[in-house]
Amino acid sequence: MKELKFNTNIKCMGCVSSVKPLLDKESKIINWEVDLNSPDKILTVKSEEMTSEEIAKIVNSAGYNANVIKENNNH
Repeated sequence: MKELKFNTNIKCMGCVSSVKPLLDKESKIINWEVDLNSPDKILTVKSEEMTSEEIAKIVNSAGYNANVIKENNNH
């Protein structure tokens, strides 16, 4: 399973509510969460098959930005 992380502009529970139905309906996403306490509002997505581009496109379609955080290690 891959864990992908993104900097977002999802800043409150209202924003999360806007993105939630789109992420929840994607069957390839196993789990996701947004850390609203982080200054970068980190979105973490666990998936077997999704690419960072596909996830960013879903978030963008809800009107928010999702910029992938490059990992230093390649696990």
